[in-house]
Amino acid sequence: MALTSPSILSCRSIHRLNPFLFSPHCRHFRLLPPRWNPRRRSRKFFSALASENEVFTSPAIAKSFDFASEERIYNWWESQGYFKPSFDRAGGDPFVISMPPPNVTGSLHMGHAMFVTLEDIMARYFRMKGRPTLWVPGTDHAGIATQLVVEKMLAKEGIKRTDLSREEFTKRVWEWKEKYGGTITKQIRRLGASCDWSREHFTLDEQLSRAVAEAFVTLHEKGLIYQGSYLVNWSPALQTAVSDLEVEYSEEPGHLYHIKYRVAGGTKEDFLTIATTRPETLFADTAIAVHPEDERYAKYIGKLAIVPMTFGRHIPIIADKYVDREFGTGVLKISPGHDQNDYHIARKLGLPILNVMNKDGTLNDVAGIYNGMDRFEARKKLWADLEETGLGVKKEPHTLRVPRSQRGGEVIEPLVSKQWFVTMEPLAEKALSAVEKGKLTILPDRFEKIYNHWLTNIKDWCISRQLWWGHRIPVWYIEGKDCEEHYIVARDEREALEKAKEKYGKSVEIYQDPDVLDTWFSSSLWPFSTLGWPDSSEDLQKFYPTTILETGHDILFFWVARMVMMGLELTGTVPFSYVYLHGLIRDAQGRKMSKTLGNVIDPLDTIKEYGTDALRFTISLGTAGQDLNLSMERLSANKAFTNKLWNAGKFVLQNMPDKSDTSSWELILINEFDTEASLINLPLPECWVVSELHRLIDSVTASYEKFFFNEAGREIYDFFWGDFADWYIEASKTRLYHSGNNSTTSIAQAVLLYVFENILKLLHPFMPFVTEELWQALPHRKQDLIVSTWPKTSLPREIVSVKRFQNMQALIRAVRNARAEYSVEPAKRISASVVASSDVLGYISSEKEVLALLSRLDLEHVHFTELPPGDINQSVHIVASEGLEAYLPLADMVDVSSEIQRLSKRLSKMQSEYDALVARLNAPSFVEKAPAEIVRGVREKASEAEEKIALTKNRLEFLQSTVSIAK
Repeated sequence: MALTSPSILSCRSIHRLNPFLFSPHCRHFRLLPPRWNPRRRSRKFFSALASENEVFTSPAIAKSFDFASEERIYNWWESQGYFKPSFDRAGGDPFVISMPPPNVTGSLHMGHAMFVTLEDIMARYFRMKGRPTLWVPGTDHAGIATQLVVEKMLAKEGIKRTDLSREEFTKRVWEWKEKYGGTITKQIRRLGASCDWSREHFTLDEQLSRAVAEAFVTLHEKGLIYQGSYLVNWSPALQTAVSDLEVEYSEEPGHLYHIKYRVAGGTKEDFLTIATTRPETLFADTAIAVHPEDERYAKYIGKLAIVPMTFGRHIPIIADKYVDREFGTGVLKISPGHDQNDYHIARKLGLPILNVMNKDGTLNDVAGIYNGMDRFEARKKLWADLEETGLGVKKEPHTLRVPRSQRGGEVIEPLVSKQWFVTMEPLAEKALSAVEKGKLTILPDRFEKIYNHWLTNIKDWCISRQLWWGHRIPVWYIEGKDCEEHYIVARDEREALEKAKEKYGKSVEIYQDPDVLDTWFSSSLWPFSTLGWPDSSEDLQKFYPTTILETGHDILFFWVARMVMMGLELTGTVPFSYVYLHGLIRDAQGRKMSKTLGNVIDPLDTIKEYGTDALRFTISLGTAGQDLNLSMERLSANKAFTNKLWNAGKFVLQNMPDKSDTSSWELILINEFDTEASLINLPLPECWVVSELHRLIDSVTASYEKFFFNEAGREIYDFFWGDFADWYIEASKTRLYHSGNNSTTSIAQAVLLYVFENILKLLHPFMPFVTEELWQALPHRKQDLIVSTWPKTSLPREIVSVKRFQNMQALIRAVRNARAEYSVEPAKRISASVVASSDVLGYISSEKEVLALLSRLDLEHVHFTELPPGDINQSVHIVASEGLEAYLPLADMVDVSSEIQRLSKRLSKMQSEYDALVARLNAPSFVEKAPAEIVRGVREKASEAEEKIALTKNRLEFLQSTVSIAK
């Protein structure tokens, strides 16, 4: 296989080309050129800070990074107070981010791993930049989800929620929360989340509950909260209203029922046939509508129709352009109490609204003889009765768009109910303006259109829920008075009673609204309620507004837009300057993870097998806003990356002086690389790698600042693996193992240390555990990595040296490719004549040891000349770049006679295979009858075989020509 780039070398191929690379026998020198006199220093590994405590493990002790040490490192960080914001460094304004509060019922899944990784990358980066960094953690009380969990728990004890008083039930929920509610936060810690746990919040905390009451009262005083009976999404199983955003629609098989409605006063032939998917709602019909231009039914407009199975109840036949003449029969039954569109028509035309449904999904007394039946059972019974009476025309298969509860999964029932609402239009206008004026930036920017579309078409928000777990609505009613007319809105019961006494007299009695607020209502206050609002707290003054909100794009409306609206209305400012939206994590085939498919990947299991760093790095390389397909292959590759880092750290430490060797350390530490003068005086490989590091620092820092984490991660990965490990570590061995110049050795040591420590800094936000462990093992570190200073930008680069070393790399690659092409034994060293101009030869020859080591050339027989050698016809000619060539004597590389025999046999076999493919393609029966994909595959194989034959013939002819020349 041709080795075109060091970045594609596998560990095996690298070791084959150079057994020194991270080999346990890297001090085994028999493969070095004979005139070298390697000096093996007796050195000890050491750890600068690790030796002072028992937290860290040096690469001297451990063969590889131990994932079990991650929790120990995390606890140590937290014990040092590093997760708290520090104002000790003048690094600019605070960087503040609020953690999307996971449900208190939750356990860690890959969605959590995604947001924790991305937010921790941000926090660690800006902390190292010197900005006071606050990442606020917390959990959500998750009204519906938590109540369901506890109800199921009680059911196992044979207890129903309704068997308990409200106070008894909520007490049981709090007991459950205290016992199990901390599971998710413990798991989030395993991911390395460097959030300030001393500021952890729960949405039902006393302070946050006070903020919720304040928000409700304030919005009500502004006329933005009202109570009314409107059509809402009702969950019969949960016995509560749910918002539009909590309803998911699915395509499901069902039926379209055709039913006769007789025209009052007409003959047996006078009837209208309607087509409906929900015949049980006909008891709530208040009109029948046809299109005004539909000639089929024009004669019936203005007459009355008889609702089937209602013992003669009459409803008007009306005309409305809303009716779709092409759907069903073109006749629409209007059931305003059970359909959103019908509800709007009824409000527009002043039609009455009937409700046939109880809140548990059974039919009420409006349904007559079907009273008390479950809605789906009633549908079956009603249809049977309609068929029996001749009013059921036909039932045909039809694909339904079924609304289901996001939480419970049951079919949602549109139902008229008295609820509390927030008027959204004035709030939405401010939120739209914030983006338009640049006060809020949404990343990726394509989501800005979606944000604008939703806010432009927003509906009022139903915020009341018929649950027991959550924030009670801060509304009190007056005993003996009409609830809709007489109520008190207050921050607490004491204030409510004072207001009530002032208005209704001292003997007044009050009782609180039994409903709770939508969980998203309290979550919409999260960025400022967690910082102390409504009080003017120190945290609110220092850290609000926050910097960025990071979350999944699927809750842009549920949460993000509502936070923007509430922040603007209640605090007068946008709660964050940026919104960063990530995608979903899918399996390797791009499918959504689900228990049904059996493709759920558990983050904790993944961490045990691959390590937290590998998981974090894999997740972070996804493109912002796009879904990420997670495969075991990617995780395995990044686990190998972790090991590669560890081995690089082992190599660096192994080649440093003893800690007690102060004179050697002085020679190393005196080197600085922040000026052009210091850079230009470095040898070529050192100048190249430092220059490329400085370019990397600038590029990666810019990517971090723009939140382009995938680009930053890939750049660091490519530099570490492709430039540092594959090239500079190998080149440095010519300095470290040579007995000559101590100054050259100390420069190489200084460069190794400088580059490696900066790699650890750049990589730390992505892979915090292994980088901190390695950092602690490095000598003379003055800070722990998590709070170390971010590398300076705009450091010098020596472009000429970079281009020169790239030229040398091209030559080394070309020699490696030739060796691979001729299957030269890895241990065999060959001769070479390098041909170039005097200028190029000058810098190439000055690094001939590097050239010889990395190309596996015989150092004693590497010649540098401006003219081709005399035996070019018996040499392999390679062109590295314009003006740089080399000639490799063929006799050094292979046994020509044996190679001719091998290639002749190979050519014969290849020709036979090619002839067989051509024969298949020439057979009409194959081309005409075989599937197009099969035929195309055979053609591609034939084309590839033809190319290989041509290459093999050329090489064979070349070898044969060298034999004839030799004779």
